[in-house]
Amino acid sequence: MTDDLLIVFIKNPEAGKVKTRLAKTIGNASALKVYRALLKHTNDITKQLSCNKILYYSEAINQTDIWSNQTYQKDVQIGSNLGERMQHAIKSGFQSGYKKIVLIGSDCYELQSGHIQEAFDALNDHNITIGPARDGGYYLIGLTREYPQIFNNKPWGTSTVLKETLKDLNGEAVFLLKSLNDVDTFNDLKSHNNLLKLIKKHD
Repeated sequence: MTDDLLIVFIKNPEAGKVKTRLAKTIGNASALKVYRALLKHTNDITKQLSCNKILYYSEAINQTDIWSNQTYQKDVQIGSNLGERMQHAIKSGFQSGYKKIVLIGSDCYELQSGHIQEAFDALNDHNITIGPARDGGYYLIGLTREYPQIFNNKPWGTSTVLKETLKDLNGEAVFLLKSLNDVDTFNDLKSHNNLLKLIKKHD
């Protein structure tokens, strides 16, 4: 077994339940198309990585989707908010014997395999690595041990998540990756022509 584990958090792709902020502008059907494209991108950039991988669904495991059962272990997120769900998944990974754990979501179209590998490499010399999102959150977090405090009492989905997380780390040396942009709103789509093509004409 490799000592490295990649955790991928996704939402089960269902109209009305994914990309809800984006859907307010482009509608549920188009938002679902965009989210499916984000899932495919996340699959493409993770499936060839040499680490072990586990996919955490928001609602229920799908054994017949694009995520190969030979490549990805599959589980369901547990917890009442994002922080609890991430903390549970990371704790489970360390309890399984992994030494370095990187967790990503499925909202970042700019994320590439190299960013994820850089995060694992950084954990050779740092206990924590974070990929800052331009909206004030983060698209990636990597750890060599548990830090439960960073997942508690956070205003998830707001512009202060990264700031509050770093404050909770109390001076710990953190390796910061390049800032990237999540796709949450119509403005976020404007630099991604491949995603814009998926939506109906925007008035």
